[in-house]
Parts: sequence; structure tokens; C-alpha cells
Amino acid sequence: MISDTFPILSTERLFLRQIQPSDAPALFSYFSKDEVTLYFDLPTFQHMAEADELVKTWQKNFLQKVAIRWAICLKDNPDQLIGSCGFHNFSVEHFRAEIGYELHPDFWQQGIMTEAISTLISFGFDNYKLNRIEAFIDPDNVASRRLLEKMNLVSEGILHDYFFEKGRFVDGEIFALLKKNYIQHTSFHQIV
Repeated sequence: MISDTFPILSTERLFLRQIQPSDAPALFSYFSKDEVTLYFDLPTFQHMAEADELVKTWQKNFLQKVAIRWAICLKDNPDQLIGSCGFHNFSVEHFRAEIGYELHPDFWQQGIMTEAISTLISFGFDNYKLNRIEAFIDPDNVASRRLLEKMNLVSEGILHDYFFEKGRFVDGEIFALLKKNYIQHTSFHQIV
């Protein structure tokens, strides 16, 4: 499913590229903020080494073809990472994958993640031949819920005490978009 060559994607405002070791300071700049990690499965970063390790993990996952994570950059500043997004938990046998994402708070509420995830979803269905794209969120994460609903992912229910994060059990709400619904929605918008 994941190719050897890292795919570069672009949108009207964004440039999505492979994450590099030089991106670690930018990652640390927002993963060190509690408001970013509040609903994330990682603790708030205290040391730059944690960001370095995250970059290495994402690079290793790509090389092993188990996950892919793009650096989100503005087109006019393609070297400056402002967030990331990607696919993980691939099930090749079942043609599905899970999306994950985060963004520096300086760029919240500007439609950036909507633009990035829209492109990611298209790429997943068209290039990875996925039939189902999923996302897990904390049910209290209103911003993530709004984003997923805007992208036409539908809540399929809450899995109680599904994750053990930061020393406690937390619920996971699963959202999904099926390819047939994506095609139907895309076709409808082209007709209108």
C-alpha cells in the first residue's frame, strides 16, 4: 500500500512533505503545549529529545510501510512545519486505515487542517485504494469532531475505556468514511 517513494502533496495553500530531523524544533514548539496534547496519546513534551524521537518513529514507520506522516507546511514557507497528518493502523487485508493529525495553535481556526485532511482523504481513496478511513477521537474533543464531520466522517459510536492514556482509561469515539459515500458526496458536489 505504502510506496517506497514518499508522496508530496499540495493544496491551494499547503505543501505536505516528508518529516525530516530538522523539523524536530517545530514539533517541540507545539507538542510542548498542554492544549495540543490534551487529547493526544502522548504526554506534553518536556525535552527536545522527545521531538527527535517522534521524528525517528515516523520515519521508521514509513520505511517499514506501517504508517505515513506528512509535515504540513504553508506553500510560501515549505521548510517550516506547522503540523502533521497521516495514516496509521493500516489493514491491507480489509482496505482501511486510520487518520491522525495535529496543528500548532497559532494556525488553529484557519481552515488549514480541513484543507490538509481533505487532500489526505482523496489520496487515501485514490492512491492507497482504501475502502474505509477511520479516526478515533476523545468524545470531548469538539474541534476534532467538527473537522471530521466537515470531512463527512460519521460517528459510529463510543468505545468506553478503549484507550489507556496518561495513567487513565479514556473513551474513544470512532468516526469513519466509506469510499462509496465519499464518491457519492464528491459526485453530488460536482453536479451542484
